Amino acid sequence: MRYIDMHVHTTASDGVLTPKEAIDLAIKRNIDGIAITDHDTVKGIEEGIIYAKGKESFILIPGIELSTEYSNEEIHILGYKIDYKSEELLDKLNILKKSRVKRAEGIVERLKDLGYSISYEEVVQISGDGVVGRPHIAMALVNKKAVQDIPEAFRKLLNKGCPAYIPRFKLSPSEAIDLIKRINGIPVLAHPGLISKPSFIQDLIKLGIEGIEVYHPDHSHSQETVYLKIANAYNLMVTGGTDFHYPHDDEDKGSIGSIKVPVSNIINTQNK
Repeated sequence: MRYIDMHVHTTASDGVLTPKEAIDLAIKRNIDGIAITDHDTVKGIEEGIIYAKGKESFILIPGIELSTEYSNEEIHILGYKIDYKSEELLDKLNILKKSRVKRAEGIVERLKDLGYSISYEEVVQISGDGVVGRPHIAMALVNKKAVQDIPEAFRKLLNKGCPAYIPRFKLSPSEAIDLIKRINGIPVLAHPGLISKPSFIQDLIKLGIEGIEVYHPDHSHSQETVYLKIANAYNLMVTGGTDFHYPHDDEDKGSIGSIKVPVSNIINTQNK
C-alpha cells in the first residue's frame, strides 16, 4: 500500500523547507506523496508539481489551509485537489495576504511600544517570499535574544490575549468551504482536536465539509477513534498528516511522513 502525508507547509507560508526540500525529505522517509497545504497561499504548489514530476511515481496534491472564524474561534479548513490557478481563489488570497501584512505591521509596532527592538524589515527578511505571519515575528524575537525560543514568543507575546496579539481578517467557514468547492476542491476540517467545542464539528458538517483530518500530531488515540466514527457515519473522507513546518527527529509525530494515510483515501474520493 502507498501512503501520503496530507498536511505539509513550506516556505511559501510558515514552513522552513522549500517545496523541493519537503519532497526530498518525504522520499528519504519512504513516503509516496505529500499534499502542500500552505496557509492562505498557493505560491509553493507550482514548484512542487514541477519537481515531483521528476521523481518516479511521487504524488503531489495541490492544497491549501484557509483560516476561518466561527463563533469567535479560529477554525482551519483544508482544501485538496484545488484549481490553484483559479482567478477567484487568487483574488481572495490577495485580500488575505494584505490583511496579514497589515496585521504583522501592527504587531511589530506593538512590540516596539513594549520595548522590543524589532523592525518589520527584519521580519520580511525571515519570511522571504512566504506569507508574513506570527512565526516569522517570533523568529525575529529569537534572533534578537528577546525570547529563548518560538514557543516562548507565542506564550508571552503573540498568542490571543497576549500584549502584542492583534486579530486579523478571516473568512467564515461557509465562505471557505464554498470557495474550495467552486474551484473543484475537497473541503476538509483540519485538526478537529484543537477545536474547543465538539459541537462545532456537527455544524461544519452541515456547512458542507467533505472530509475530516482524523490523524494529527495533536490528536490522542481516543480522539482519532471518535473522528473516525464521525467520518464513517457521515461518509467523510479520512485524512491525516503531520502539519509539517520544520524537520523533527524521525520518531517525532511532527516529522514529515510520521503520520500518513493511504493514497487511495484521496485519489478515489468523489472521483476527483
